[in-house]
Order: sequence, then structure tokens, then C-alpha cells
Amino acid sequence: MGKIIALANQKGGVGKTTTTINLAASLAILEKKVLVVDADPQANASSGLGVDIKQVECSIYECLISHADINSAIHDTEIETLKVVPSHINLVGAEIEMLNLKNREKVLKGVLVPLKEKFDYILIDCSPSLGLITVNALTAADSVIIPVQAEYFALEGISKLLNTIKIIKSKLNPSLEIEGFLLTMYDSRLRQANQIYDEVKRHFQELVFNTVIQRNVKLSEAPSYGVPTILYDADSTGAKNHMALAKELIAKSK
Repeated sequence: MGKIIALANQKGGVGKTTTTINLAASLAILEKKVLVVDADPQANASSGLGVDIKQVECSIYECLISHADINSAIHDTEIETLKVVPSHINLVGAEIEMLNLKNREKVLKGVLVPLKEKFDYILIDCSPSLGLITVNALTAADSVIIPVQAEYFALEGISKLLNTIKIIKSKLNPSLEIEGFLLTMYDSRLRQANQIYDEVKRHFQELVFNTVIQRNVKLSEAPSYGVPTILYDADSTGAKNHMALAKELIAKSK
């Protein structure tokens, strides 16, 4: 049985999508069957994995709203064992359309759980909000990875997210666990980055991944070519960091 992991943080620009794409690619290179579910209307994870958004006829939106078969929304990527369910700008309005649905927080769970037999890991790239789609992702997930930017304001929004996770755990998904806090955009030369790391480690202890994702130009260049960093430059720091993260995640799952 596969594992569903949501990548969530309502603060934008913390590296959620970058982490989703590159962690997924690294897991796939390590011979795991991986599915990325793009649950962000901006659809950056989709385009970052080479999907032409304008050509997509069936996205996660159709699966949630029109009960389309999730299998017809699965697209191939340049890595054979890595697939993606793309997003669509229509997802912006999906939250309003879902308001009248029965069990509206569990729609995504119903869509994804049958896929756990086909994939080792299903990674959900959440939008930078705590709206109904993100609640759906956290309700469907077995665990959540929380990317935290190594800068001063990084810790501000975490208590809000943790509160949301606590509510979802008590009301919708009792088995939801925190997979770990992941420090992103880390620059070891900056004293502040080291202070943030120490503070996150002090607060959350063993819940913090040993791997940190360093600032790296190749990480930001790769999406414009529609490929993960490991295919763009396998020797780059960004590619190596995410490979280390994938190995750490696999080791934790054993």
C-alpha cells in the first residue's frame, strides 16, 4: 500500500512546489512509483513536470467536481515511474462549488485512496492557503511535510497550520501525522539561517528532517524547462539535497 503525503504551508514562497517536484523525481529515480497531485490552481507543479496546461482536458478539478475518473487525469513525465495529475485555474472556484457537497472535506480522499495500490508515494502539492482544497488534501493524507523557509518570518504562520492539522486530526483524519518539517532556501553563510534552523530544531526536535534544502540557482532554473532538477543538472546542490531527502523519507517509512 502506498502512502499519501501532503506538502502544506499557508505561507507562500516557502518552496512547496519545488520540494514536491524534486522529491517526487528523486523517489522515482530510486525506483519508487510516484504520483504528484497538483492541488494548487497556479498549476506550477504540473508545468514543472512538463505538462502543457493548455492541452489538459482532464485535471484534478474535473475529478473533484464532475466525478471524472482519476486514471484519465494521470499524465506521464520524462521519468517512467513518475506520473502527475495536473491542476487547472478552475480549481480557484472549486471551493465554492464544493460547499453544497455532502462530506465535502473527503472528496479528494475518495479520489486518491484507490490509487494507493498502484503507487508507493502520492505527493499532494497544496496551495498557499488553508481553504477547502487544502483541508481535502490533509484529510486524504497519511502524513504532511511542512516546508519552512530559513528566514525570520518563517515560524510565524506555523502555529496556524499546526492548529489546522490538529482540528483535521480530531474531526476528519485521526491517523494524520506530521512527516516532518523541512528547512528550505537555506544559506549556511547567513547567521540568521542557522538561528532559524536551531529554533525549528528546538521546537520540533525529531520532527525536523536532517536534510536541508540549500539555496540553489539550478532549482529555480529547472521548472522553466519543464523538468525536475535531477534531469536538468544531476550534480547540482539542489538535486543532491532532494535525493538525500528522498532517501531519508524512505528510511523513515521502513
